[in-house]
Amino acid sequence: MIQPFELGTDDIAATVTQLPKGFTGAGVNCGVRKYRPDLGLIVSDFDCAASGVFTKNKIKGASLLDAMSKLPGQKIRAIVTNSGQANTATGEGGVQDNKRMVDEVAQLVDVSPGQVLSASTGVIGVPLEIEKICRAMPELKSRLTTSANQFATAILTTDLVPKMVSTEIVLSEGTVRLTGICKGSGMIHPNMATMLGYFLTDAKMEPGLVDQLLKESTNDSFNMISVDGETSTNDSVFFLANGASEVELKDPKDIEVFREKLMQMSKFLAQSIARDGEGATRLIQFKLNGVVDNDESRRLARSLSISPLIKTAINGCDPNWGRIVARLGMEGIEANAILEVQVQGMTVWSRGEGIQFDDAELSRQMRSDSVTIDIQLNLGADSITAWSCDYSVKYIEINADYRT
Repeated sequence: MIQPFELGTDDIAATVTQLPKGFTGAGVNCGVRKYRPDLGLIVSDFDCAASGVFTKNKIKGASLLDAMSKLPGQKIRAIVTNSGQANTATGEGGVQDNKRMVDEVAQLVDVSPGQVLSASTGVIGVPLEIEKICRAMPELKSRLTTSANQFATAILTTDLVPKMVSTEIVLSEGTVRLTGICKGSGMIHPNMATMLGYFLTDAKMEPGLVDQLLKESTNDSFNMISVDGETSTNDSVFFLANGASEVELKDPKDIEVFREKLMQMSKFLAQSIARDGEGATRLIQFKLNGVVDNDESRRLARSLSISPLIKTAINGCDPNWGRIVARLGMEGIEANAILEVQVQGMTVWSRGEGIQFDDAELSRQMRSDSVTIDIQLNLGADSITAWSCDYSVKYIEINADYRT
């Protein structure tokens, strides 16, 4: 298995599936997919301060539009997610199907439809099989548990593995739990995949703080990954805080501790998506040093991460630094601004020209399940990191046969 570069700290567990206090989750097979769960539900016993970040794609799914109309909010109680059908570009019928799914969940857990969020992932242009979804609702409710595992499995599409992580955070007023769940493997180039993310905490938080922390963490994590350069119509990341722990997040020091944990968790899950990219054999980290931390530098890092030539070279363990430098030049970086390029810690370019290195040894090092490309520029004093994966023949096979 391809491992992320780092989890952050030992107290964040990628194998723990426990949901925070007051949350339950479930997943069932409603019949849309043949052999695997395809309908998931998260329910909170208490009203949640909630926020979301969403795709910048101008074409948006019905579920996403509904969620956008409700967030930020402070009384959210549930999120329902279906897998297999994106319900995007399905007209008014798709809007009504999503409304019915939301209404059914609201009735199921005895809340108002305005307190229920929805997300859909799957084939674009395919409407919901709403009757199958509605028939599965009673079973979905009966399966609610404090484990995140059922839900994390039910939201998958071409993913090979569920992705979840959890931690307890000790604050000045007590201990809270933060759990993150996400899915994504192909059509990943978020700009806030199909990429869906869910962060849940039992901390008590104001809606404005929930919104602020989510946007900060997303910008440096999910918005810095790419599998194939394709931005989905349904990308969504949600953050819900239900206050069940009765520990309020308001002290500046506590907020900073929580922010750091959320950022660590977000980066870990983002890398997990990249490493589970369709057909991927290697996780790639692009680290740009000596830049200004702005949108232009982020665009440069993301440009490197989507280069088919770089990604195929990594797949073939080919230390072809020319593709890296050429991509930088294509983005307007002058040769004299590229101070150094390293692949797996071995310098291949220095101050305007390629240098001699052990080609065979570097190729051997690139057989690792993760490859790091460090680029030193002279444009500023900051660093930007992006993550991607290699392109293999398997990626073509998966996407050539996606609907057939």
